[in-house]
Amino acid sequence: MRAMRIDGVPASPGYAEGPLFELDRPPVAYRRKASPAGEEAALKAAIGKAVRRLTSLTDAADADAAGILEFHIAMLQDDALSGPAIAAIGSGEPADAAWRQALDAEIAGYEASDQDYFRARAADLRDIRDQVLRALSEDSEDAAPPGAILYGTDIPPTRFLETDWSKGGGIALKAGSTASHVAMLARSRGVPMVVGLGDLADKPAGVALLDAEHGGIVLSPSPAEIEAFHQSSSSFAVQQGKAQTFLIQPAVTKAGTPVRVRVNIAYPSDVDGIDIATCDGVGLMRTEFLFGKALPDEETQYHAYRRVLEWAGEKPVTIRTVDAGGDKPVPGFTVEETNPFLGLRGIRLSLARRDIFRVQIRALLRAAIHGNLKVMFPMIATAEEYSQAAALFAEEQAALAARGVAHRLPPLGIMVEVPSVAIAPEAFANVAFFSIGSNDLTQYVMAAARDNGAVAPLNSVHHPAVLRLIASVAAFGREKGIPVSLCGDAGGDPAAIPALLEAGLRDLSVAPPQLATAKAAIADVSV
Repeated sequence: MRAMRIDGVPASPGYAEGPLFELDRPPVAYRRKASPAGEEAALKAAIGKAVRRLTSLTDAADADAAGILEFHIAMLQDDALSGPAIAAIGSGEPADAAWRQALDAEIAGYEASDQDYFRARAADLRDIRDQVLRALSEDSEDAAPPGAILYGTDIPPTRFLETDWSKGGGIALKAGSTASHVAMLARSRGVPMVVGLGDLADKPAGVALLDAEHGGIVLSPSPAEIEAFHQSSSSFAVQQGKAQTFLIQPAVTKAGTPVRVRVNIAYPSDVDGIDIATCDGVGLMRTEFLFGKALPDEETQYHAYRRVLEWAGEKPVTIRTVDAGGDKPVPGFTVEETNPFLGLRGIRLSLARRDIFRVQIRALLRAAIHGNLKVMFPMIATAEEYSQAAALFAEEQAALAARGVAHRLPPLGIMVEVPSVAIAPEAFANVAFFSIGSNDLTQYVMAAARDNGAVAPLNSVHHPAVLRLIASVAAFGREKGIPVSLCGDAGGDPAAIPALLEAGLRDLSVAPPQLATAKAAIADVSV
């Protein structure tokens, strides 16, 4: 077979060289039981086995991975998922067919959604389906050889977590999304990953070359292509190594302009692996992690916020009030909508459920005495929304003071992610700070969902319309003395950093693994 390069979309940068390992293999045949009672018992045992397997993975997982696995466990333990399968078994279906039919129906519903979030979550349901089918058939699922490139339509999070990446390897997907759970895990662990490659006409044996820096894979490479690949891979490794030298240094451009670089975190435990000396604080602490299986009480939230504030010391910690809705549904809080990204999410939902919002406000006010807290509201579209949220903080502050509870009112700012704010920032001249959410701002400006690989080329912060809005917000902030930062994915993208600094930003917040490369990229900009 002649050498062939197929282009895709880079989801996690890096290089991998190895054999293709097929993920889309047919399952081992299931042995039917003698009676419906036996089939039901087999299904329940398989679900229990899958739960135990996921629980064992959770115990060794980091916070992001644990959150994914806990979601899978909760789904498996939900009778609403197994109920239709058990009913089908009662009608004479074998356990494997009953489970597959029940889950395939759920998956089809998700895939038919007009919402990219629900289509992306269909991958989670496929993983749950296959976990149980594996347990039913006692399929050991042959492990990929060390250093292999896993190739298939998609890859379940559990398969990623079970793979030993210490020997190299990578992921090449026919479909997939740069915003998927696995893409997030791959970036956090430095596993090269490319999505959107499409079907391969042939499945060649031998070595394949995965270029996840630019996005592509070379099959049956020639000696010259292998040599060029090695040169690119070595150059990438050298760049990564050099970047580490910037980690403990303050971020400064070639012209000597200082740039603050903070970190984005999703869980309080995320700070355990971060030396506070390497960053300028926390630019975004998400609070959705608290709103999982049950709505959190005030004490739970207070202790979570306090932990991060005490870790940061005098450096600022910007905590975002719960950004539920859109691609983050929360049982008992969010509502089902035909278009959740344009519906009751973020501050809109908090203002609609003030009983829940007030609990978070009190926890934030109490935690503020333990550090340098700033609070920002997500999905602000109008000045009235900000005023209502700020008024609730004032009311709860007065109530705490009347009870003699120690607290402090932190500076209150807003996320700039709705175009109405970026186009007319003068309506928000009274806020304490702006934090640009580049992910949502870009998808709303470009009308291109951030988790849909089919429109990934459109969803780019490099588009002049997006950069113009970022520059106008930065200029307004300088004019009015309002601090402006950016906490979206673009802040940690070395390719985007020069344009962001040219737009006037001097405060970026990035994922912790991106600290070094972001600082290195800043040092190479002449502003």
